Amino acid sequence: MSSDKVIVLITGGNSGIGYSLAEQLLADKTKHVIITSRSIEKGDTALKALQELKQPGSVEMMQLQLTDPDSIAALAEEVQEKHGRLDALVNNAAQGAFPEGTSTFEQMQTSFAANVSGPAVMVETFKPLLDKSTTTPRIINVTSGAGSLATRTDLTKTDLPLVPPYNCSKAALNMLGACDFVKYKDEKLKVFTYCPGYRVSNLSQFNKAEYGAKPVEGGASPMLDILNGQKDGEAGTFMNSEGGHWPW
Repeated sequence: MSSDKVIVLITGGNSGIGYSLAEQLLADKTKHVIITSRSIEKGDTALKALQELKQPGSVEMMQLQLTDPDSIAALAEEVQEKHGRLDALVNNAAQGAFPEGTSTFEQMQTSFAANVSGPAVMVETFKPLLDKSTTTPRIINVTSGAGSLATRTDLTKTDLPLVPPYNCSKAALNMLGACDFVKYKDEKLKVFTYCPGYRVSNLSQFNKAEYGAKPVEGGASPMLDILNGQKDGEAGTFMNSEGGHWPW
């Protein structure tokens, strides 16, 4: 039963950072993980793979189209009906690549819908369920150093991605996290902004080992400490996977 476990919802949990985080959380018998996927087929495949690990934690899959407020509302209703609360929300799903020929306008619109508007509505919609948490509720917004204004304008940093739709949307996600940190500072809710680093994933065609991307597990594992309450003093900062912080 999930009633006696910490319930963690991970958007985009069917692959990449989200999947690795789910896999690592399931090593803990006190965790119940909800992974979401836009595709039911891909979500079910990921769920089966996680269940076959036979870890002590428990897991389920729920469908979510992050850019659709109605889908977010339906997800919240499902979580309410099945569990009555939520203990942690990991806004992990993101848009990072587009087919060649996609207009700048469409890239910007889509990036902000997935990387900013979706997470904003997730927080707003799931806040009542997080308020019902029997522990300290936590939100992690999975962002990127590509959203650091100070780093982007440092001309000595020649290896950083210059992809305006992604850069701008992640900078906006950082501001969302900062706003929510201040908004909920007098409540028990903790809000974190966390960058997992350049990792092997499906985020873009460049997130591959051959281009220098590091194993995904190292990007997910620091979030265990956040979710287990060991980093509450760093809520409201721009955390990275190396144990340090990015400049805003």
